[in-house]
Amino acid sequence: MNVTMQNEARRAPMTELELVWTDVCPLEDIWPNSGVAALVDGVQIALVRFGDADLVYALSNFDPFSEAFVIARGIVGDRNGRPKIASPIFKQNFDLETGVCLDDPSVSLIIYPTRVRDGRVEVAVAPAQDAQP
Repeated sequence: MNVTMQNEARRAPMTELELVWTDVCPLEDIWPNSGVAALVDGVQIALVRFGDADLVYALSNFDPFSEAFVIARGIVGDRNGRPKIASPIFKQNFDLETGVCLDDPSVSLIIYPTRVRDGRVEVAVAPAQDAQP
């Protein structure tokens, strides 16, 4: 079984065992250096694949500058070696690992833990104790 976990959620630290994982899509559905939008447990998520490996980031799809759900449509690249995505509206850049806006560090997007398991992308939106039975 191939398991890769990225992104620590910007909440209280959780271990992988405390997370509730949601299967979202096959890795091959996300083209290298691009993003797709997904609705995960009622939350709009931007899944962003950086490069052609199985490195996928998950962050809020809501752009706080344009107030639109468009982050997944942004331009993926890097700034000084840091993976980032630029909003397609006003072009603010967000660090894919931290969610922090590289152009205005007072603004950030929520990030979510991701993993690729058996060729499928999984995202954890809430800790297990917050999940509905």
